[in-house]
Amino acid sequence: MTANTSLDDVDEIVHEPSQEFVDETNVAEFMQTYGIGGYEELIERTTTDIAGEPDSGVDWFWDEIVDYLDIEFYEDYETVRDDGDGPQFTDWYPGGELNVAHNVVDRHAAVDEERRNKVATIWEGEDGNVREVTYHELRRQSNQVANALEQRGIETGDTVGLYMPMVPEVVSILYGCFKVGAIAVPIFSGFGVDAAATRIADSECSVLFTGDGFYRRGDPVYLKGAADDAIEEAGYVEDTIVFDRLGASDDTSEHEIPWDDVRDQWWADAVDPQSDDYETKSVPSGQESMLLYSSGTTGKPKGIVHTHAGVQVQCAKEVYFGMDLKPSDRFFWVSDIGWMMGPWTLIGTHTFGGTVFMYEGAPDHPEPDRFWEMIDRHKLTQFGISPTAIRALRKHGDEWLEGHDLSSLRILGSTGEPWDPESWRWFYEHVGGGDCPIINISGGTEICGCFLMPMPTESLKPCTLGGPGIGMDIDIVDSSGESVKDDHERGFLVARDSCPSMTKSLWSGDERYLNEYWSTFEEPPMWDHGDWAQQDEDGFWFLHGRADDALNVAGRKVGPAEVEGALIDHDAVNQAAAIGAPDDTTGTAVVTYVILEDSVDETDDLREALRGQVGEELGKPFRPREILFVDEFPKTQSGKIIRRAIEATYTGEDLGDMSSIENPAALEELEDAR
Repeated sequence: MTANTSLDDVDEIVHEPSQEFVDETNVAEFMQTYGIGGYEELIERTTTDIAGEPDSGVDWFWDEIVDYLDIEFYEDYETVRDDGDGPQFTDWYPGGELNVAHNVVDRHAAVDEERRNKVATIWEGEDGNVREVTYHELRRQSNQVANALEQRGIETGDTVGLYMPMVPEVVSILYGCFKVGAIAVPIFSGFGVDAAATRIADSECSVLFTGDGFYRRGDPVYLKGAADDAIEEAGYVEDTIVFDRLGASDDTSEHEIPWDDVRDQWWADAVDPQSDDYETKSVPSGQESMLLYSSGTTGKPKGIVHTHAGVQVQCAKEVYFGMDLKPSDRFFWVSDIGWMMGPWTLIGTHTFGGTVFMYEGAPDHPEPDRFWEMIDRHKLTQFGISPTAIRALRKHGDEWLEGHDLSSLRILGSTGEPWDPESWRWFYEHVGGGDCPIINISGGTEICGCFLMPMPTESLKPCTLGGPGIGMDIDIVDSSGESVKDDHERGFLVARDSCPSMTKSLWSGDERYLNEYWSTFEEPPMWDHGDWAQQDEDGFWFLHGRADDALNVAGRKVGPAEVEGALIDHDAVNQAAAIGAPDDTTGTAVVTYVILEDSVDETDDLREALRGQVGEELGKPFRPREILFVDEFPKTQSGKIIRRAIEATYTGEDLGDMSSIENPAALEELEDAR
């Protein structure tokens, strides 16, 4: 997501799309349709007041895009939005009624035989098992889920938990929830008991879908026990529907999973016998569709409230334009249903009757070429992945790419965390063959989409996020709220206006919502996303880490990402994390934790070399007081380093809510590093 480097390190245009490629993109067709000359004019037309036009660009675009993308409403909306209470509480498409499930599955399954028999999802298990699900089959199973939910008393506005392994049925569950008007609550399958319990308790879901387990690096990971413990800790859940991935429902299974005869029922008994006929509910535009929980890098996870209209138009717009989805494409974004990129991929791709590829397991099992082999065999066309995963795969060596034909790829994608220039270039040159643009995006769970998103028609510098997404009124401001974007200064990334998918509030209430996002800049009100951003002189946007993470060393400020970038520039370093620690002399001292490349030894000489490198790049005051070597960092499921956990471990302070951590064992290693 962010560039872990100074602009001087990325001041070279690496990607220049051919005119032939540009002419065939969806965004070029849109610009031609409306007489828009280029990217800058596109952003201006879709975000600002235009002379002679009655509506602002934001209103014009979000109204026009509904028909342009053929998004169907059961009842037409009265106006594109009502922002009488300010951008904080904008009501989008008031008076309208729709349902995401109708747009992503029903209408495709109801037309001609070719359309309904098109493959909606291709799934590959870690064990090599492959399943394909057509739109016809997806509709039937989604209807069965909807009937199973109603049989258990679920109505419009009720919450339903998805603590599921990454199997094709998660799609049917998500769409089945949409069909009945229930609020889907995806929970990352890799979460432990505390993290799952936090989300179950906060959302108060009475029905939970889970599984017996899944495979990871060749071994079964049993999920049902964790689900039971989370339910016991959280309460609320009255019905659990368990999908059999590992064969635990077989009487001959060697592993017996815990079972509650009153609460638990196998999928085969709860869903399969249901009728495959169901009339999808028509719900208001502002009806809640999903409750997605933030990563929780800065405190207790926040319940982000999304609507049917919001996620429908935003996800569709971004996949269609930014990822340039075509009818024959096969779209693969490495994700879990518990991270916003899971629903984003499904809703965005299935709106257009496209095919989503899903993979269950580890990226390097049984060998480090697993992704390259699957891209080749399934002829995948879009491939999105985190920078951390690319850094890990890059470490295995270029030879693992040899013999795999990756020419089917047209678009690469990334999000979630910082890039370093070397890994970005490796991804671009070795995976994308030097032809595929990297659509590096930044937004978040709060908008189930992107504030920043390069278009495939544009040139790219390493690590850039391009610029604002279409229809997104985004700016860079100083502490007084004045724009510094065109001055090429570093400032706060803000949204000057709402968008349809922006959370309507937080599940916990308006007070925390306003405090988290709207309290920094109130006149005029602007959404403070919490990131440092900068536009260079060529118009390319970059991020420099979290603004609230700034380290104040002897009155001089630096972002942790800059320190980390300076360390990553050293050949010995694979990843780095920087924190601030109390210091009697400077007030704050820089302390860093470093993950080395496999072949590098941990030595005091290396520590001094790394300290010197940071001092040379950023100045002597920012040389780390300590450099500690570890094998992993505590991270969220989306790959974000939880710096507050690192800092609290170092200083001995209370860790606070750690429910979002994916790898708790990393905390013990931090302790040992001291």
